[in-house]
Amino acid sequence: MIRGAIAGAVVIAVVGCEPPVPEAEAASASIQQTAAPEYLNSSARTPLSEGVRYGGILYLSGKLGVRPERGIQPETRAALQSIKDALERHGSSMDRVLKCTVMLADMAEWGAMNEVYAEFFPENKPARSAFGASGLAADGRVEIECMAAA
Repeated sequence: MIRGAIAGAVVIAVVGCEPPVPEAEAASASIQQTAAPEYLNSSARTPLSEGVRYGGILYLSGKLGVRPERGIQPETRAALQSIKDALERHGSSMDRVLKCTVMLADMAEWGAMNEVYAEFFPENKPARSAFGASGLAADGRVEIECMAAA
């Protein structure tokens, strides 16, 4: 019950913070699902798009940084590099990121994650939320999702 209330509050908070879409743009806006290149495409295993573009905003799915070299810093670096690559593939960039959500397997790794995160956002500091999770896919240490201006 509490988890549902918290999730609902997060959705309300995020939706309430989105910029209004001008009427003309909203009337002509369409939802475009973006696909990753075939070598990255995991849609056969998971029911998701790499991202969705709507009203000038690109919403990326969460990226895990799970690699042979495990640990919060290598995984954060790999997740953010994957985000950077996806943004560029879909016509955006790291300096156009508006908001990130960081999910950590252990909140004690917050500081170490931030050291790497700051490397990818040296000037543009997007809005950000973070929370600890009781587990992440593929036994990862971090998952990051972002929204960016397209």
